[in-house]
Amino acid sequence: MSRILVVGATGMLGSEICHQLTALGKSVRGLVRDSSDPLKVSRLQAFGVETVQGDVRDRASLNRACQGVTAVITTVSAMPFSYQPGVNDLQTADLNGVTNLIEAAKANQISQFIYASIPAMINLDFPLQRAKREVERRLKESGLVYTILRPSCFMEVWLSPAVGFDPAHAKAAIYGMGQNPISWIAVHDVAQFAVASLDHPAAKNAILDLGGPEALSPLDVVKLFEQASGHSFELQFVPKEALEVQQAAATDPMQQSFSALMRFVASGNPIEMSAALQTFAVQPTTVEAYIRHVLTPA
Repeated sequence: MSRILVVGATGMLGSEICHQLTALGKSVRGLVRDSSDPLKVSRLQAFGVETVQGDVRDRASLNRACQGVTAVITTVSAMPFSYQPGVNDLQTADLNGVTNLIEAAKANQISQFIYASIPAMINLDFPLQRAKREVERRLKESGLVYTILRPSCFMEVWLSPAVGFDPAHAKAAIYGMGQNPISWIAVHDVAQFAVASLDHPAAKNAILDLGGPEALSPLDVVKLFEQASGHSFELQFVPKEALEVQQAAATDPMQQSFSALMRFVASGNPIEMSAALQTFAVQPTTVEAYIRHVLTPA
């Protein structure tokens, strides 16, 4: 029976991938660090995931984790929650760590390597993008069968209080003018694409740009929230020029990257998804459905 290794298994996307795989009856191994939240590890085990301790910074642990595995899916990144400058950061984890994972996969003759990356941001230069693009290059040259997923803006991140979008208090930070369309995508849908990519001919040695079923501007999304909640939002506009100044002034790679990502949101990112949704048989989450979920009392 094939076994799939998920690296980043306790994260938002990684745990959803584990859930979907086990729901399909797949044999799943999840890499967890010794510092991982015990509750998150317990939840993985409750799904039926075999958890093994390891770290992308420790090549020997990756060799052990890859033994008996047929495919690897990695969503791992130091940003934002496990970021420790000089210890667990964009250099040690996102670049060197994922490179270690590629080498371990090669050594263990893994049949497919699925890598969760970020969109191509052509006019922006920042540490996270440089690390992701370099890993993509190394993966393409590795000889492994690869699938690179480049999801657009996650609804659960960019339409949440973490970045100033606060539906509970009817407030929202708007980057730029808020008029450029974005193909917002749900974590659940990115996980669907990762799972569907396993052994799918269209995913072989492919880069998949992923978005939701519709492209809406941030102001469009605000209107939908207002209609659904019955409350007018208080908006705070953050000019693109201010974001440029913020990025230029930042000295920490994570802060530089976060400022650049806000500039990306301000510029918009529409993606035509009809063909990909049909090819991979993914049932997409609409922004309206996400809004209903957010506004539904727990």
